[in-house]
Amino acid sequence: MSALEKHITALIRTSGPLTLAEFMALCLQHPEHGYYTTRDPLGAGGDFTTAPEISQMFGELIGLCLAQTWLDMGAPAPFTLAELGPGRGTLMADILRATRGVQGFHTAAEILLVETSPALRARQAEALTGHAPTWANTFAPKPQPLLLIANEFFDALPIRQFIRDEAGWRERVVGLENGVLAFGLTEATHLAALEHRLSDTQKGDIVELSGHAEAMASDMGAHIAAHGGTALIIDYGNWRSCGDTFQAVKAHKSVSPLEALGTADLTAHVDFEALVRAAQPAVHTALTPQGVFLERLGITARAQALAKNLTGQALESHIMAHRRLTHPDEMGTLFKVMALTQKGAPSPAGLENGA
Repeated sequence: MSALEKHITALIRTSGPLTLAEFMALCLQHPEHGYYTTRDPLGAGGDFTTAPEISQMFGELIGLCLAQTWLDMGAPAPFTLAELGPGRGTLMADILRATRGVQGFHTAAEILLVETSPALRARQAEALTGHAPTWANTFAPKPQPLLLIANEFFDALPIRQFIRDEAGWRERVVGLENGVLAFGLTEATHLAALEHRLSDTQKGDIVELSGHAEAMASDMGAHIAAHGGTALIIDYGNWRSCGDTFQAVKAHKSVSPLEALGTADLTAHVDFEALVRAAQPAVHTALTPQGVFLERLGITARAQALAKNLTGQALESHIMAHRRLTHPDEMGTLFKVMALTQKGAPSPAGLENGA
């Protein structure tokens, strides 16, 4: 039994079953044994790979999108250029390389990285040498215009799961069965937070809530409404939560969430509707598949330009990277893109106004 499993088991024995959110937070963020506090999880030798690690094209197009948004805002200076959960710093590095020709953009940008992992902060500092970023554990930017990117950030925030039955909602929890970690259910109760889901769910349906995600979206929306800017959110999920999407991944393979505690990534699909509700009075763009978004930004033309200087295995890998980012059977449909903007502001390039 790992040190983290011993800690969680002792906690349950003392205080009772944990909500899924409490369990996720311990597994991911425990200061000594948490997944994100002890390792670099990215790449072939890690547990998963994100779009910026697949191809430079992703970050380049995001960078040009943000630069155009900045110009549409009137090129404010200074402004905060922020990323939530920046991984190895690859996305921000590609954004800055692609925008170095945009006059005034780098001079006006104050780079803020929201990151709790010491291991990843070190990788980010290396990737962004010469750009003088600042780091924070939480989202609390200066009172000035904001351009923010959150790529595969919200999926890692803790969730709670509720299963509907005749008497109301029963919460899924993590407890002990014969001394071993096991899932269980609370007694049914009525929940005000899920009253709006009674009309579109039935017995046995699962709804996931993330208070952490909604609190973050609320802070982002309030800042954008007050100071201007755009938050670009890219993640897997849908407009409205329905079903069990809680999963664990280790070495690029699915494993049980109750196994390999602290050494497997825990995620859940993002409920974009919940983010929009929490982010008011900021407004949102229409939820758009990642493949459509990238094609609108010109990824095929960029891919063709880069391909001219490639041959052999490098060319084959480049073609596969383009497919992986955009094809409906790969990341193109699974991942969605949405922006939060100030009311009355134009939508960022590649996106359309929301309903």
